[in-house]
Amino acid sequence: MRGLTWDHPRGHAPLDELTRLDLAGPNPYGDVPEPIEWDRQPLEGFESEPIATLCASYDVLVIDHPGLGAALDSLVPMDELFSPPELADFRARTVGRSYESYHLDGRQWALPLDAATQVAAAWPGTHIPETWPETVEFARAGGRLALCLGGPHAFLMFCALCSGDFLDREAGLRALELMAELLALADPEISLRNPIGVLDAMAAGGPDLCPLVYGYATYPLAFADAPSWPGRAPGSVLGGTGLAVSKSRVHDAGTRDAVRAHLRRLLSEPVQTGLFPATGGQPAARSAWDASGFYRDTRDTVEAAWIRPRFPGYIGRQERTSALLRDGLTARRPVRDLLDDLHREWT
Repeated sequence: MRGLTWDHPRGHAPLDELTRLDLAGPNPYGDVPEPIEWDRQPLEGFESEPIATLCASYDVLVIDHPGLGAALDSLVPMDELFSPPELADFRARTVGRSYESYHLDGRQWALPLDAATQVAAAWPGTHIPETWPETVEFARAGGRLALCLGGPHAFLMFCALCSGDFLDREAGLRALELMAELLALADPEISLRNPIGVLDAMAAGGPDLCPLVYGYATYPLAFADAPSWPGRAPGSVLGGTGLAVSKSRVHDAGTRDAVRAHLRRLLSEPVQTGLFPATGGQPAARSAWDASGFYRDTRDTVEAAWIRPRFPGYIGRQERTSALLRDGLTARRPVRDLLDDLHREWT
């Protein structure tokens, strides 16, 4: 059996460890009929390589929910693999809306493996602002700041600031005005990186604060709930990954039994709360987010995070809009002009 995941240790280390234990046998986390050989793709592969194309080569795929809409014909619905009570149990044990993010057109197309959303990250000991006005004051007072605008993240920051309602003109103008002001006060080079690039720079002694970046529990940084607008809950855009199954490769009864065994084990409490944290993973299990540190400190934001659209073509539009915003903010274009360009892209 072949599987595909992403090439950060958070994405592959727990899976590789399970395969190693399977080959050494018996596996303390439970035995399966056949091990999975896991290949890796870059994080950007979630946006660049269609899930439907990958399904021709892999039995089990670790996927990102925004690409789901263009892949439904290529996946085995989870209700064909698991009973309604078992699916309900998976849902009840998952943090936030991670399970819901893989539900589309009345069916469940993947099961949550990893949970993440945008949160605040800071050098330990740094005061982390709780609101966006306080974040501006932090930067104005000389605090070393970075944003996270690389790849799709300029658009995702904009969506978080709009609490998902990114076509609302009032919310959009407020969001772009804030982004423009913060970028003018931030490290200009680090702010154009993706989350891993930003967090790597911070861990190496770079900026003291990134107010909105996808959290990684393994970094030696302090994390907190995302800043909010005064009087509102923190806005954030759900990330994480799910386990999907290829329709073209998983069709006979024996292969389906093997896939079920793997998915059940990967979502089991011992794997999610034990193996995943121990090997650098970031579990989707609700019980893991009850723990101390990173998980407890950001759980409220994960629970409230917005689910992105999942229609065919969404990922391309997300990339174009992010480039539009990033280039416009870097060039200091008037924010009303930027917002007009964004509306033309989406309407």
